[in-house]
Amino acid sequence: MIQPKQPLAQSIIQLCKNHNIKHIVISPGSRNAPLTIGFTNHDFFDCYSIVDERSAGFFALGIAQQLQQPVALVCTSGSALVNYYPAVTEAFYSRIPLVVISADRPEHLINIGDGQTITQPHIFGAHILYEANLEMTFKKSFLKAIKSNNSLIEKALHIANSQSGPVHINVPFAEPLYDTIEVEEHQLKQDKVKLNNNSFLLSKTELKKWQSSKRKMILVGVNPPNNIQDIYLKLLAEDPSIIVLTETTSNLHHPNFFPSIDQLITPLDSTDFEALQPDLLLTFGGMIVSKKIKTFLRTNAPKTHWHIDPVSVNDTFFCLTKHFKCEVNTFFKSLTSSDSFPLVSTYFETWNHVKIRRLKKHKKYLKSIPFSDFKAFDGILKQIPEHYMLQSGNSSTIRYLQLFELNKTLTVFCNRGTSGIDGSTSTAIGAATVSDKPTVFITGDLSFFYDSNALWNNYIPSNFRIIIINNRGGGIFRILPGNKNSKNFSTFFETNHELTAEPISKLFNFDYTSASSYKELETALENFYTLSSRPKLLEVFTPSSENDQILLSYFDFVK
Repeated sequence: MIQPKQPLAQSIIQLCKNHNIKHIVISPGSRNAPLTIGFTNHDFFDCYSIVDERSAGFFALGIAQQLQQPVALVCTSGSALVNYYPAVTEAFYSRIPLVVISADRPEHLINIGDGQTITQPHIFGAHILYEANLEMTFKKSFLKAIKSNNSLIEKALHIANSQSGPVHINVPFAEPLYDTIEVEEHQLKQDKVKLNNNSFLLSKTELKKWQSSKRKMILVGVNPPNNIQDIYLKLLAEDPSIIVLTETTSNLHHPNFFPSIDQLITPLDSTDFEALQPDLLLTFGGMIVSKKIKTFLRTNAPKTHWHIDPVSVNDTFFCLTKHFKCEVNTFFKSLTSSDSFPLVSTYFETWNHVKIRRLKKHKKYLKSIPFSDFKAFDGILKQIPEHYMLQSGNSSTIRYLQLFELNKTLTVFCNRGTSGIDGSTSTAIGAATVSDKPTVFITGDLSFFYDSNALWNNYIPSNFRIIIINNRGGGIFRILPGNKNSKNFSTFFETNHELTAEPISKLFNFDYTSASSYKELETALENFYTLSSRPKLLEVFTPSSENDQILLSYFDFVK
């Protein structure tokens, strides 16, 4: 087997294999040649070549998001590494395992005016879980350096996997970079890592607190599909003292759950808030999209807030009282293993009646409005085939999705760690590359154009679909407070433009269709999901000046 002559590269490649890191996203360069040679000549690895490092970072993130396993990124020295930063921050806050492997020049060539060099150690600051700065191997300390480097690499790979987040391995290479040798594969010894004992039991006091609380609210953030056992979902759904609030990204479904939080919360007054305020709030999952529920719980704080997560916790509502460091199913197993009697409570019944009324009003409102963002989302979501993966852009896209009950066979993902628009398309394509499900990606126009290099990619499946809501600017800013009628607003906030995605579609060999009315949208969607030899893109043009008022009026109407 052909491998690089550089011992450092050999160690990294073998240890990645030992840790079952199979997917390697490589951006072309010279300084990283030893790594590129090693990974691409090894049958174990699936390697992807993505030129744009910023897009490559999100592409790798999409793969890791689906597999829930570490994915490696490999780049050359200099500014190439900095382009990973947006994806690294998203991975950090979304708890997605990425292994950034950056090639570097030897230390004596840094900050002396040599080309393509920057100070690479500590470049990601507080946004990685661990950093391994490897050292050059010299004859006089060869074995010592190899042992030290291997230990650092081992630790980085273990942390990425066990704590689900990004790590950085910085690797200095001296020239020559392209020398190879024929080697027999050998197994490097792995350090033994102590595993935490995952046994968990609620205390008697905690069980009593749960059982005596007549108003329990469970709020679920970003959550992988099929993550919670059905037996526990059923028990929660049938308890009259519990309401379960889910988001589009929660991937949890039950007729008794409350999937459209803003539809429930936004029209409430102070008396309603008092009735909705929980005695006990239980949260799990990642970031929460709904600003309304954040404001409500910060203003109407429960006496008790428990959060379940095996690693870390965010005190999002400023009232956290207990962090349970365990898996969610483990927590519910402990909760339901004790004898308990159903409480007499009207908490669920009261708010379920409100939910039913809101849903009737929701359907009535949709019939009364002209073509707009809101109307377009209604038409789009009705036509997504079952068992698709739905990837969502950020900003207004994910917020519109929050207002609709989605088909429960869909799996939904969105970059909510940092909530940026910068890499949504690249993430969706990375996810689609390794998923056995066909994928539809719904995004706004600014987000799509911002990340258009995502289509410069040789791995896009032919069943990949993109739907762009083009309202010719950042429509979400019209919903926020501020003067919308000034030139300053349209230029620097909304960013008005006349761009369309048709030229980009032709450049990257996508089938292109557009729609500017509800009827045109229905027609376009008739054949949008049929089998094709290349991916498809549908661009939906909506009236930018009307969308904000239609959305704001919606909340008054459902009240």
